[in-house]
Amino acid sequence: MEHSYYIDILLMIIGLAGFFLASYIYRCKHKKRPLVCPMRGSCDFVTQSDYSKFLGIPVERLGMVYYMTVFLFHTLVLLYPPLFSPVMVMASLVASTLAILFSLYLMGVQAFVLKQWCTWCVCSAVLCAAIFAATYLGTPAGIF
Repeated sequence: MEHSYYIDILLMIIGLAGFFLASYIYRCKHKKRPLVCPMRGSCDFVTQSDYSKFLGIPVERLGMVYYMTVFLFHTLVLLYPPLFSPVMVMASLVASTLAILFSLYLMGVQAFVLKQWCTWCVCSAVLCAAIFAATYLGTPAGIF
């Protein structure tokens, strides 16, 4: 199975960036410090809303786990290429698809329910889209 290690490096970088972004939101919420929101909106309003938890788990914690998983998986693939198996490729594609769908849901909540935008949440959605795109484009032909 042909594999591009450049995709792994890109996904490691995006995963690490996403982890730091989600952990910034977590730290601010945990220490009850206001989030700096450069866009016209209220990051605190969005991140403190009823929609900031999924099944009782803070969304930023889910993000931290997801982004760290992306980072670790692609680091391991670089260190141990046999991990790049069809099963793992499909698992990665399914995870990135679920993440982008969840991000789209949260963007819809911001746009249509809360009518407020959080810069950091939008950045996270962009990172999820980048992970999905890179994962999809890095999926070898014939895997389906």
